[in-house]
Amino acid sequence: MIVNGQVVDMTSLVRERPSIVPRSETEAAKPAVISLPNQRRKRYSGGRDGDPTKRYFTVEAMQERKRVGKRSENLPPLELLGDYDSERPAEEEINRNASIIENTLLEFDIDADVIDVKIGPVVTQYAVSPIKEYVDPATGERTVNRVRVDRIVNLQSDLAMALSARTLRIEAPVPGHSYVGIEVPNSKATTVGLRSVLESEVFFQQQKSPLSIPLGRDVSGEPVVFDLASLPHLLIAGTTGSGKSVALTSIVNALVMNNEPNQVRLIMLDPKRVELTRFNGLPHLIGPVETEAERIIGVLRWTTREMDRRYKLLEMENARNIEAYNAALGRRRREEHLPYIVLVFDEIGDLMMTHPDETETTVTRLAQKARAAGIHLVIATQRPSTDVLTGLIKANFPGRISFAVASGTDSRVILDFTGAETLLGRGDMLYLAPDAAGPKRVQGCFVSDEELEEVVMYWRSWHEEQIEEGKQEKPGVAPWERGMTRLEALSEQDPMLEDAIALVCDAGEASTSMIQRRLGIGYPRAARLMDLLHELGIIGPPKPGGRSREVLVRNYRDALKQVKRNKR
Repeated sequence: MIVNGQVVDMTSLVRERPSIVPRSETEAAKPAVISLPNQRRKRYSGGRDGDPTKRYFTVEAMQERKRVGKRSENLPPLELLGDYDSERPAEEEINRNASIIENTLLEFDIDADVIDVKIGPVVTQYAVSPIKEYVDPATGERTVNRVRVDRIVNLQSDLAMALSARTLRIEAPVPGHSYVGIEVPNSKATTVGLRSVLESEVFFQQQKSPLSIPLGRDVSGEPVVFDLASLPHLLIAGTTGSGKSVALTSIVNALVMNNEPNQVRLIMLDPKRVELTRFNGLPHLIGPVETEAERIIGVLRWTTREMDRRYKLLEMENARNIEAYNAALGRRRREEHLPYIVLVFDEIGDLMMTHPDETETTVTRLAQKARAAGIHLVIATQRPSTDVLTGLIKANFPGRISFAVASGTDSRVILDFTGAETLLGRGDMLYLAPDAAGPKRVQGCFVSDEELEEVVMYWRSWHEEQIEEGKQEKPGVAPWERGMTRLEALSEQDPMLEDAIALVCDAGEASTSMIQRRLGIGYPRAARLMDLLHELGIIGPPKPGGRSREVLVRNYRDALKQVKRNKR
């Protein structure tokens, strides 16, 4: 190459280029295993017998205490779930990455220390302190050097290249701590089994209600548990193959592993037809898993009616929520206790394309009011766009989970934060709790097809035994089919329909003017009510001369029974 009129040998320049000067002679003496400088080993010694490689990671420190509470004899044994081996990174790999991070930062004039390492199932978080204290050996004077956090964040690509990481995420700062977290993927990922979290002491301590659900493990390997009863609704989004459906399967499995059918009931909606349909036959299901768009709309309508019915029951007992209502009934009226209802919707995007207005209206109404009635929603979508996750829907789902997405814009739509675009997929998620300052990175629990089948078969066998012993009834028609009578459908058109039925049954005759006068409504509405009564078979056809019509069913209760037998 010719530079300034002279021929320059580039090969010799590359050969003569000075390498990165190690921060101590000890590092240069051990090129195979890059350890941390001697001066910092003294500051943060944590190994045994002076061994610096034990400073950050020891097998003993990763041992987890197990604790399982007393389980009902009706619940499935935890042995039905798999117990997966953990693949922890080698201690040499941890120290090597820590040294690479420190030296890479030093190349850009950032003198910062890795002060802690937290090893998770999929990523390892290296805690980098932007504050460093220096001591003058001559005078003993102490000075503090602070580095701007955004300088470290701006080096994300350089750190990823130095570590040979396919992706890298920086959390600056880590909530509740005074350091920056650099999350590096492990060379071998560990599968987080649902059983390992169910048996953990953390889950035992945080199991506040029947709706306590293990979500997975965070970047330090600690179990993450959330209570759906206090959440109270959960929104899940992510691209295809990122782990949404596995997360839904894990959530449902956790609910049925810890609750009998009289505690928690399930409604499942699966337009994709392949994920949630495997749960058909569970006694926890109020009805079969629905897959057709029209039937799903009907289920959402029924759920809103069930919410209204429950609020009337709460009003009668002067209770503020379902917990107070069940407590007011006491043990003597246990059969009247209301179970929790969890509605699981695998792909809301399909319904938002075909029935956008009604879907948004019913889902928003349930999200706004259903919590106190004991109804909770878990909704997932693979299209995190504003036409699917509208402002109304997002505003009423404080609990959110984002799996891997294509861009930072999609991440903001779901979480109002960027970062989900750097996730690794296969269960790697960001979980945003309502009371959290920012999202937490979690590796979700995994449930295999075999485990799911074992749990479903257990509950099917249990239910058959209960039916044989006369303790349970055979599953009947789903309430959204049985309950969607012409009366309920037409009552949606006019809430005063039942009042009109009671009026004509009591009077023994029916006329538009009587309904108008007795119910205090206008003539057009009274005329529509007369048409509805005739359609339901309560009154006869019009008579000549505008005379009062004949009432075909004189008893009000008989009239309601007759109407409920007529399907829409």
